[in-house]
Amino acid sequence: MSDEAYSVIGGRGSMTVFEIYIKTTPERLWEAITSEQMRARYSFGVGTVSDWTAGSEYKASVPGVIDIASGENLKVDPPRRLVQSFNALWSEEVQKEGTSRVTWEIEPVGNSCRLRVTHDQLAETANNEIYGGWPMILSGLKTLLETGEDLDTPGSLRYSGAAG
Repeated sequence: MSDEAYSVIGGRGSMTVFEIYIKTTPERLWEAITSEQMRARYSFGVGTVSDWTAGSEYKASVPGVIDIASGENLKVDPPRRLVQSFNALWSEEVQKEGTSRVTWEIEPVGNSCRLRVTHDQLAETANNEIYGGWPMILSGLKTLLETGEDLDTPGSLRYSGAAG
């Protein structure tokens, strides 16, 4: 990784890194990250909409129910790397945290993939709600891709029926 990948921006140098191995192809993993319908199945029922090009905007929400996040797709290199700015929207407390960054890195390993999600440019005292959902999201992603089923923990189903 270059120094640019983990630079401190405006005093915002904290980060969390999550790494998981998933038995799938890079293309299928990329699809799961960028498909609104697939994303909703493993991300608390929340879909993410974008055209997935560098410089484009994205929005994560349950339409008519709750806005979760928005930002810009800073770097898009399918099916290897996606770098996004991240603005949490679900409460006034998290909105005060400002912009952070999420980097999705996919690397083939045998007949599986290593997915590394780095959430950085967080304030030293960042609200843990900003990054605390990643373990459940990534567990749901792994479950969906390896079994075709949805993870059925209460958190993973939080908004799954809300828009219907």
